[in-house]
Amino acid sequence: MALLAVGAVFALSVHFLLYLYLPMDREERHKIVDIPDGAHMRVVAELLAKEGLIEHQDYFILLGKLTLTERNIHPGEYDFHSRMLPLEILNLLRRGKIIQYEVSIPEGWSSYMIADLLEEKTLANRATFLHLIHDPVFIQSLNLNEKSLEGYLFPSTYFFPKRIKTEDIIRKMVNTFKQEYSSDIELSAGKFHMTQHDVVTLASIIEKETGVDDERGWVSAVFHNRIEKHIPLQSDPTVVYEVKEYNGKITKKMLLTKTPYNTYRIPGLPIGPIANPGKKSMLAAVHPASVEYLYFVAKGNGTHQFSTTLKEHNKAVNTYQKKITVSRASSQKKLKAASTKSKI
Repeated sequence: MALLAVGAVFALSVHFLLYLYLPMDREERHKIVDIPDGAHMRVVAELLAKEGLIEHQDYFILLGKLTLTERNIHPGEYDFHSRMLPLEILNLLRRGKIIQYEVSIPEGWSSYMIADLLEEKTLANRATFLHLIHDPVFIQSLNLNEKSLEGYLFPSTYFFPKRIKTEDIIRKMVNTFKQEYSSDIELSAGKFHMTQHDVVTLASIIEKETGVDDERGWVSAVFHNRIEKHIPLQSDPTVVYEVKEYNGKITKKMLLTKTPYNTYRIPGLPIGPIANPGKKSMLAAVHPASVEYLYFVAKGNGTHQFSTTLKEHNKAVNTYQKKITVSRASSQKKLKAASTKSKI
């Protein structure tokens, strides 16, 4: 009887060791498993067994107790595969190595565009996101004295897990802004008697006006010079910020409509940022180029022509607007010709 008992223990030990060190499958088949909040070890074992990632659930539960994993299970989505050993799976659960989804926010995006992207990636509800960035209580909890978080959602590449709280997404973006708003920016802003709000607002306009690094300082200089001379900024992006269905064309009615953002109708900076600027634009806002430019017009190739006088500006507008019109007409002609040829 004693020999039988010893033999049974030996066989069980061998079986358990094989369980520990032999993978379920020869091929590496990946499975996404969502571990719910508050899941106990048995629930986790059932989910993993259902996906063919473990066998002998009781062994797995025992291992969970021995490794103290049952007390430290992190909920979320995990990427397991069929060649993982039970201890490797438990290690991921204990460390909370859940799947992180990449979210890239380009410079110059508005909060509305960010909200759309987050909803598209099923990381946040659009309406909830937009409500929070205007919620005074939530904004104060981030140590900001602003009416909106527009401008403070720093453009960068982030990694978020599914089921993350929308508050935590916003908090991460705002904290990144605070890290990027360097002491150099703060000190330079003081020389122009600009508050942080002023810097972010001007930087957001610069961001929308040009994507060319070498031009940021010149664009900044134009607006600084206009403010100093009490000339309206007359920035087109500020006109369309609150237009709900903007189709790419600015109408006379838009230009004449007085809003807190329309810099054709109000003096100085608008009431707040019109986008979320990157660090280069924030630096440009407090480091304008030493030039006397008061005007600039798009050349149609992504760059701008800068002018000091209205006469020079009108000449540039006439020159480059004609080129843009001719270029568009040529493109339309080519498209029409290609369309006709394809029908033949």
